[in-house]
Amino acid sequence: MTLQMEPQHTDAVVLAERTVRLRRDAPLSEPAGAVDALQIATPRGTVILPGLALGVREAVRSLAREETTEEQLAALVTDVDGESGLLRLHLALRRLDGAGLIEHGVRVDGHLVAVLRPIGFGPFPAAPALGERVKLSRFAVLRAADGLLVAESPRSHLVVEVASSAAMLVSVLAAWSDPARLNVPGLSGPAVAEVLRLFATAGLLAVGGPGDDAEDAGPGGQWSVHDLWLHARSRGPRLSAGYGGTYHLRDKFPPLPAARPAIQSAQRAVTLPQPDLARITAADPPLTEVIERRRSIREHDDSAPITATQLGELLYRTARLRRVIPGGDGQELADRPYPAGGSAGELEVYPLITKCDGLEPGLWHYAADRHGLKLVAEPAPVIGALVEAARSASLMRADPQVVLIVTARFGRLTWKYETIAYSLTLKHVGVFYQTVYLVATAMGLAVCGLGGGSADDFAQASGCDYLAEGSVGEIVIGTTTAGRGG
Repeated sequence: MTLQMEPQHTDAVVLAERTVRLRRDAPLSEPAGAVDALQIATPRGTVILPGLALGVREAVRSLAREETTEEQLAALVTDVDGESGLLRLHLALRRLDGAGLIEHGVRVDGHLVAVLRPIGFGPFPAAPALGERVKLSRFAVLRAADGLLVAESPRSHLVVEVASSAAMLVSVLAAWSDPARLNVPGLSGPAVAEVLRLFATAGLLAVGGPGDDAEDAGPGGQWSVHDLWLHARSRGPRLSAGYGGTYHLRDKFPPLPAARPAIQSAQRAVTLPQPDLARITAADPPLTEVIERRRSIREHDDSAPITATQLGELLYRTARLRRVIPGGDGQELADRPYPAGGSAGELEVYPLITKCDGLEPGLWHYAADRHGLKLVAEPAPVIGALVEAARSASLMRADPQVVLIVTARFGRLTWKYETIAYSLTLKHVGVFYQTVYLVATAMGLAVCGLGGGSADDFAQASGCDYLAEGSVGEIVIGTTTAGRGG
C-alpha cells in the first residue's frame, strides 16, 4: 500500500509505503531434487513451500533479498504467471505471515523509518484498534542495536526497529495522545499512522487515558515491568529465537571450570574437618521428621555460638563439590548435594561470620572442591552493612552468628543457556535453600532464608566483579534454644 503524505519543507510529494521482507534470520534455499519448491530454515525447523509457480518462487526470492511492497510482488508474479498467479502469491504470503516469517516496514521517501520484526515465533496478529487515547506501554523496553532504537514488549514476539527519523514518535508517546492528532517533526499524519500500526501490532501501546489505563486493570496491573519480563522470557521461546541450551556463547567465551579458582587476595585459609557421613546417617532423624520440624528460627543462642566444626559439617553436607565430570560439550559438570540444571553448579557460598567458635569474624569463601575456608575480608563498614541488612531482613534483635551469602558465577550458565540462565540460577538458589533448611534442622541449628540482599555491598566487600559473580541469596545460620521457631 502506498500513502501520499502532505509535503514537508518542499513542494515534492513524499510517499509512505508498507514494505515486506522475509525475516532476516530465516535463510532461503531450494530443497534437493525439487524444482518447484523453496525451503526456509528457521531456528525452530525448516518450512517447505512446495508446488510454487515460477513467478511466486521469484517473489519469495525477492522477499529474501530486500524490502519490497506487495504491489511490486504482485507485478512480478503477474509478469511471469499472469493474473492467475496472484491468488497463489497471496496464499504464500498468508502462510509466511502465519508462521511469523515476514517483517513489515514503513518506508518514507525511499527510506525505512520503522520495521516490525518477529524475534520469537507465533502468528502475525492484526493491528488492534487504537481508540481515542494511546501512549507507550509501561512494559515497553527500548534498547539500541545496529544504529536503531528497538522497542519491545514482554507480551509480544514482535519488536519494532525505529530509525532516527522516527525516533521522536517514541518520546511523544510517553504521554497520552490522540493518535489522529499526533504531531511528530519529520513525519506527516499518514506516516505516523503507519508507524503507530506497527507499534500497536507489537503490543507496545496502552489504550485508555489518564486514570483509565487498561494495563493497570485486571491481573496485568499486579505485575512490575521487570518481573513480567523475566517471567515472559524464561518461560518458553515465544520472545526469542534462541531458548534453552543453545550454546550461543560457545564461540565467544571459554567455559568456566566447575570449581571456582582460588581467591588470590584471600588473607588466610582454614581446612575444615571432614565429617563422618556414615555416623551422621546413623544418627540423623528421619527425613519426614526433619521436614515437619523445619522452621525459620530468628533468635540465636550467643552463649553457645555455632562452632567451626558445625559450620564445616553444614557446608560439607549442602555445598561441597563432590566430583567434577568431563562434559561432552566441553564444559565441566559439577556434582553437588543439590540438583542443578545442566549440572552447572554455579553457586558459591561466602560465610559472613560475626560469632563462630574457632573462626574469626569477617567474610569467608567456602572452597567447595577442597572443603576449606578462605578469609576474603576482615570486618569493615561494608561488612557491617551486610550484617545489618541480614539482621533487619530476618527481623532478628541481635546480629546473626553466620550469614551464608550465596553467589552465582553467571558464566557457568550463560555460556550454554539462552534467555533462561538467570531464572535457572533462581531455581538453584531455591533448592539450595531447602537443602540447607533440612540439613540445619537435622543438626539442630537455627536457619532462616532471606528474601533479598545487596549485590552492590557484596561486590564491594568481596572484590568480585558484579557482572561475573554476584550475590543471589542469603541464609542466616546459628545455634538455637529448643522451641524458638517462627
